[in-house]
Amino acid sequence: MDMELAAEAREGRPRRQPSRGMYVLPSLFTAGNIAAGFYAMTQSLQGSAADPAYFDRAALAIGFAVLFDGLDGRIARMTHTTSAFGRELDSLADVITFGVAPAILAYIWGFRMLPLTVSPYLRERVEHLGVLACFLFLICGASRLARFNVSVNPQPRNPGRPDRKYFVGMPIPAGAGVLASIVHGFRGSPIYNPWISLVWLGLILFSGVLMVSSWRFWSGKELTFRGKHPFQLLALIAFIIAVVVAYSEYALMVISLGYLVSGVLARLAYSRGRTRRRAITGM
Repeated sequence: MDMELAAEAREGRPRRQPSRGMYVLPSLFTAGNIAAGFYAMTQSLQGSAADPAYFDRAALAIGFAVLFDGLDGRIARMTHTTSAFGRELDSLADVITFGVAPAILAYIWGFRMLPLTVSPYLRERVEHLGVLACFLFLICGASRLARFNVSVNPQPRNPGRPDRKYFVGMPIPAGAGVLASIVHGFRGSPIYNPWISLVWLGLILFSGVLMVSSWRFWSGKELTFRGKHPFQLLALIAFIIAVVVAYSEYALMVISLGYLVSGVLARLAYSRGRTRRRAITGM
């Protein structure tokens, strides 16, 4: 396909426009994204301490939505069918699936299911704080998407290697993936201890803050099968998929939390290097 386009450019021929039906293809994956988010919300609302499998299915649905979100944009670029309509639909889908759905799941799973044996006052306070934290997560995710839509070639405050592309702030699918992977790691079994709920609250807020931060997060856009080692990349992807299928509860938590921590470590490393440079310059 790329060779054909290059030949057309050299010969001065106009690029062939994709058929109208091709523009529907990326939107189908976006629709799958919305469907997964809606399914996750319905499962979260049906979940209970007696039947935690609903929470687990909600978390898995959000995980599958992350795959759909990655595929719709890539397919649109591969088929040259990007459009303003597709971008807007994708943003709305992300708010639903990676904002509303994980916020509902995080609230019900981590705060609403606290047992009645807990002190009524403590239970009520923790639940109210949970509502606020989940709402802030949703607002941060929506703000992250709005900033991404209006920014032109955004640059993080802690730039990395010049040959790599980075996200400014943690992407909202990654933030939703962090919450969903924790729920799946516990197989949907809700939190029963109010003090653990406070730790859960901290993770929700921290994920929201990272989404609206200006820290760099690796985008992975430089990884293509047209590079120098396509077979090694294919083998690595196959290995990761196999590990996720075999040990999904642990593998997904490691991947999502590892990605979260990577942004924090990148910021700390940059701050440390800048402090050293200032000390050397001052001397």
